[in-house]
Amino acid sequence: MDEIVSLCKRRGFIFPGSEVYGGLAGTWDFGPLGVMLKRNIENSFWQTFVESRTDMYGVDAAIIMNPKVWEASGHVATFADPLVEDLVNRKRYRLDHLLEEAGFSVQGLTFDAMCDIMKREGLKSPDGNALGEARMFNMMFSTHVGPVVDDTSVAYLRPETAQGIFTNYKNVVDTLYPDLPFGLAQIGKAFRNEISPRDFVFRSREFNQMEIEYFCDPNDWERLFEEWLAAYHKWLLGLGLDATKIHDLEVPAEDRAHYSKRTVDIEFDYPIGRKELMGIAYRTDFDLQNIQRVSGKNMEYTIKGTNKKLVPHVIEPSIGVERLMMAVMCSAYMREIEVGGDNSTAGSSNAPAGGAAKAGRVVLKLPEFLAPYRFCVSPLLKNKPELVAKAREVFAGLKKKYGNVAWDDNGNIGKRYAKQDEIGTPKCIVIDFDTLEDGTVTVRNRDDASQIRVAISEL
Repeated sequence: MDEIVSLCKRRGFIFPGSEVYGGLAGTWDFGPLGVMLKRNIENSFWQTFVESRTDMYGVDAAIIMNPKVWEASGHVATFADPLVEDLVNRKRYRLDHLLEEAGFSVQGLTFDAMCDIMKREGLKSPDGNALGEARMFNMMFSTHVGPVVDDTSVAYLRPETAQGIFTNYKNVVDTLYPDLPFGLAQIGKAFRNEISPRDFVFRSREFNQMEIEYFCDPNDWERLFEEWLAAYHKWLLGLGLDATKIHDLEVPAEDRAHYSKRTVDIEFDYPIGRKELMGIAYRTDFDLQNIQRVSGKNMEYTIKGTNKKLVPHVIEPSIGVERLMMAVMCSAYMREIEVGGDNSTAGSSNAPAGGAAKAGRVVLKLPEFLAPYRFCVSPLLKNKPELVAKAREVFAGLKKKYGNVAWDDNGNIGKRYAKQDEIGTPKCIVIDFDTLEDGTVTVRNRDDASQIRVAISEL
């Protein structure tokens, strides 16, 4: 994990937030390559689950909404984590995380049960100090809307994107009247005032979600749930995730969110351990019924061609962009190991033991459609004007057609290859003296370092 974090900083994928001022815990900034990889992931989600389907539509709701949204959804009352404080240095931690790190299973435990274990075992902070009384801490960021700061102006930064979809359900039905079942998708920012953000971008205070609320007849939810679960597995494999590192966890009733009748967490084996990558929940009609009750607006859907009315039930697949990006990079990251003069490629954690092995090149084997750059174009020598001019011509043509094309003339050709391998560029195109004679270029493949000659007209 340390190697991947270092690569992200060194090559411009992800930077610590506000780093020039000492940083801000739980915040991260995306650099030029990170923005491109992140956008490619989001584009893949949108193309797969919205554009290629006839039953899906997009929305983009406001981040700050009427506080009644969060009262009706239960977030004001229940969106909380157990907090404890180090009595010496005043650092704050999540009690469930401390218990897990101490070897206790917290699955299904109530807050009171966790407090009992903490007291019985004399649990200490990571710094070895005594802990204060545990309390529940609401994770929503609060703010004030308008010029007056009082109880009437309180609002919240949304802790999830789902409620923005639910509040627009009626607008979509009234304007498009889509056939049931149908889904609404949204990609957007969410904010959670995490007690102890950690593990790189896995748990942060500001993140992006890709969420779908799929509205259906309650008689069909089981079939549709399985279809969505299968569709997400297929998509994740297409992003390059190792199938052996993907696991389904059927969440027991005591651990499910209060609105869910069934939840399956798709977990991934990160270098930091097996963690939740995403979840699919059957939310029943909980949210629409709450909106109907609090707002007084009718949330019923009339089945086309009939007089049958119902409040649709909902299946919700939800995934965090940053967690997925982290899984994609962990899956793609390879360090070649030289053994007895031969090269083999393995994950960085699978390096063979023994003195005969040494580390080789680092390769980020991203699927081509996710790679920040599809091609890198270089002149063999930067001090030869004729090579540079021809390389610029090739670069301009590819740039016009593909967009995500890099130019690199720094250092020798070996160093350029090494850099492009690290950032995941599938193909490097080199213009050399033979190019000036026969119009062919060298195309070097990232994954196996093989090279072929290709005519410029065939690129």
